[in-house]
Amino acid sequence: MDRILACAVNISEGRDAATIAQIEGAIASVTGVYVLHVDVGKTANRTVITFAGEPEAVVQSAFLCFQAAAQWIDMRKHTGAHPRIGAVDVCPLIPIRGVEVVEAVALARKLAQRVGEELKIPVYLYEHAATRPERKKLANIRNGEYEGFSRKIYLPEWAPDYGPSVYNPVSGQSVIGVRDVLVAYNVNLYTKDVEVARAIAAEVRESGKLVKKDGAVMFDSDGKPLRQGGMLLHTAAIGWYIEEYGMCQVSMNLMKVDVTPIHLAYDTVRLLARRRHVEPGGSEIVGLVTLEPMLESGRYARRLNGLPDTEDETELLKSAVDYLGLDELYPFRPAEKIFEYIMTLRAVA
Repeated sequence: MDRILACAVNISEGRDAATIAQIEGAIASVTGVYVLHVDVGKTANRTVITFAGEPEAVVQSAFLCFQAAAQWIDMRKHTGAHPRIGAVDVCPLIPIRGVEVVEAVALARKLAQRVGEELKIPVYLYEHAATRPERKKLANIRNGEYEGFSRKIYLPEWAPDYGPSVYNPVSGQSVIGVRDVLVAYNVNLYTKDVEVARAIAAEVRESGKLVKKDGAVMFDSDGKPLRQGGMLLHTAAIGWYIEEYGMCQVSMNLMKVDVTPIHLAYDTVRLLARRRHVEPGGSEIVGLVTLEPMLESGRYARRLNGLPDTEDETELLKSAVDYLGLDELYPFRPAEKIFEYIMTLRAVA
């Protein structure tokens, strides 16, 4: 396949298997689209469905996903640990091969317009597709979450890019955009104290934390809250407690793994945990990961452990999995987690 566009849609359902199956089926119904991975989170009450294929076919699958989610998910009943604003919380298009960012942006806007007009769902554009600077970052759009949009959507500065400027209580709102390949990456902490995880997340994420004095938030001369930047560039992070694991996690999005590689994120969280007398565990990758960041972590692990250099993919992946503890919670199977391997298998099948 010469042209590949991927999509890692996040839906606000992680507990009802029938609903997830209906939405996955809608995505898979389009010829030329392959569902590569379905990552279900019960505590987060959220599922990430990763699919890829010819660009126009992927956009059609994404629309059918919105249509099915509008039918099967009622946000008035939704609770979960992960921030969210709608039944389809975020729908990123990700250029993989033979697709330029400018083309992907045009496709994202086409999808957003159709979702807004045909399904009456308010849509915001983010990352490369953003229409204004304050909407580039997903966290800025999500601020206030689903409940807060009952007021936020009526503010002139938060009118949606497409769809009605009216709160949709059933489907909520959605975010569509174009982003680079990122790694959704969680590091385990052997503690049930969620404040520890939140404090570490605030130290590592690029946006950092609010500056306070005597418990009060400090402001600059323009009246904006002062922030102390975090340790990891191009990284978003939150801390949460995962009941099904019985431990906390620092949950991160590594937006540019060539700048902040997986092993750097892991080492940094481990360091900050031990400073708080909390023992870190292994880690997990949510959804899929491309091959090169895993190989780079394997090379790093081998150098650190005094092992000889190699370019054997199997050996490098084993080194990465062992160092990062990626099989602590469940087995890490490269054929099921690495994008290039799955695409090859699907294309052959």
